[in-house]
Amino acid sequence: ESGGQSSWTCRLITVLFLLALAGVYHLGLQEVLAGVAGVYHLGLQEGKNEVVEEGGGLEDVEKREPWHKKIFAPVSKDKGGGGDDEKNVGSFTLQRLTATREECNKLVSSLDEYYSSKDQAVRMLMKPWLAAWDFDFDPTSDQTEKQDSAEAKLIDTMARALVTDDQTKFLMGGIGSSVMAGHDNCHYDSYQTQMERFWSPVWQAAGMEFVFQNAGEGGGCGDSYENQHFCVKQNISPDVDIVHYSWTYFEGGNAHPQHEDLIRWTQMLPKQPPVHILNTGTLPADSHPYTQLAKYYPIYAFNAFYMRAGFNNGGHDYDTEKANGIDRFGWGYSGDGYHNVTRYGELEKDEARKTSLGVVMRNWHPGPMGFQLTSDAYTYVYTHALLKALDLIEKDMNDGNDPRETWAASERPLLLKDDLPEPKFCDPEYCVVDEVPGCLNYELPTFGNWGARVEDPDDGLNPYAGQPQNWEVWHDSPGLFNMVGKQDTAIFSKREDREICRHLDACGGISAQKASDGMVVFRLPKMEVGLVVICGCCGKKVGEELFVNNENIEISYNTVPIDRKEWDLWPNQKCVRVLKRFPTSGRMSETPTGHAYLGVKVLNDMDKMVRISHVITL
Repeated sequence: ESGGQSSWTCRLITVLFLLALAGVYHLGLQEVLAGVAGVYHLGLQEGKNEVVEEGGGLEDVEKREPWHKKIFAPVSKDKGGGGDDEKNVGSFTLQRLTATREECNKLVSSLDEYYSSKDQAVRMLMKPWLAAWDFDFDPTSDQTEKQDSAEAKLIDTMARALVTDDQTKFLMGGIGSSVMAGHDNCHYDSYQTQMERFWSPVWQAAGMEFVFQNAGEGGGCGDSYENQHFCVKQNISPDVDIVHYSWTYFEGGNAHPQHEDLIRWTQMLPKQPPVHILNTGTLPADSHPYTQLAKYYPIYAFNAFYMRAGFNNGGHDYDTEKANGIDRFGWGYSGDGYHNVTRYGELEKDEARKTSLGVVMRNWHPGPMGFQLTSDAYTYVYTHALLKALDLIEKDMNDGNDPRETWAASERPLLLKDDLPEPKFCDPEYCVVDEVPGCLNYELPTFGNWGARVEDPDDGLNPYAGQPQNWEVWHDSPGLFNMVGKQDTAIFSKREDREICRHLDACGGISAQKASDGMVVFRLPKMEVGLVVICGCCGKKVGEELFVNNENIEISYNTVPIDRKEWDLWPNQKCVRVLKRFPTSGRMSETPTGHAYLGVKVLNDMDKMVRISHVITL
């Protein structure tokens, strides 16, 4: 009996052991399966910038919800971007897509209503361009005829900005003259500032910020499109999404080589921004070189808006009115024939300011009404492109694809100079290049990257070390109401918000007058051609007096004086081209430190100060 008892006990222990072992196995299997599910779920999260709810098991794996349902879970974030629950404001969620589309539709509807109808808005805002815009197509279907169009390029620009995780701003930059600067108005009334206020809610809904860098400068410093377009990478950020340009009254219809330069150079910038021009006049003929450029470069979305054509397209009979003594484009006239004051002017309580906000043309400069139409045209076109970009992004999401794999900035194809078509008007030596020109511009404002820089006199690489180098930087200090205009100066002189009138532009340069000032040494950036230009300040024709005919200065390259006979006034009379291309022999061609240097030396005391405003390189 004791032996049987022992045998039974042994069998019982064995059974219990096996049961325990099975339990451990079952528990372990569940852990493994849960782990697999967790890894799968975690894998979906990897690299994303949205909060995904933790947990989930095998059932979640089996359901296989679309990736964007998990990745782009709703999150808490205010419209301004940067809420505590979501640090990366560049991540474009379904929630933001919906909110952005809502804001876009709201803006488009408001302009359709403001201009009386959709057809009228299209006539006044989309048609008065060198090439009229047409977004009446479905970008999600096969649109072979649209794939190389200006519309396709603009949609592509918007889509990439929206889905690139580390892009927190949609950035535009404008270079130009006093029209670009907004002169004879308060800065607040320039088209760029109006556009920032009007379009910002759209980008806030996307979790981003809209910024317009206005680098416009008046003519007082002596500049023109001929020298300033070389400075696109310094005057505005090289990271801009779209470039604006305006020099209507300087060009005389003859700036097509410079336009083409800019079209080609900007495609070498990181975001390959389209170039859009503001012209205050009416459209040129189809045979005009400007029109030819728009037809030749649609793949880069080059285009120009013509403000007066926009007003004319609305159908108002300006000619009959003018014959009867009413010139709505005369200096200081209020009311454009469609509205008596800007939209924000309707809310103004100060009657004098309200009247001012109805002015179409201050003189040759647009007034707030002219600038409002301009702002509306750009915003209307860009918002239609945004809506199409949203359709493409949403299709990717619905198809289970990550739109960033298509549209992120890192996926943008790199362009080289040989990828662009042969130039039509610009000098191939300077416009068929892989690098954007460099520029050191002392004038204000600038938002981008310097090209050349002043070398430290004590730097070990400075080939002119030991020589006096005492040139000084100078900037003009214009007053608050400089270039504002009498009407708004009188209105704002006693108002607390007078700062909204201040313009940003001012002349500047690096200066010397005495032999004891010695020299200024510029370390030049990497160059592709070897072009070196210096410009003077301040005046349109100072190049000859300050440089060409000034025997009291010496200009050298890599310590070798440059023969004056090689200099020429170029690209305008403010500037002197001291090198057309790289030297091919002698000490000039040698760069033992890896850098090229330009030296400008004062040999004798001078009656007049020498002031350099720009150093341009390519």
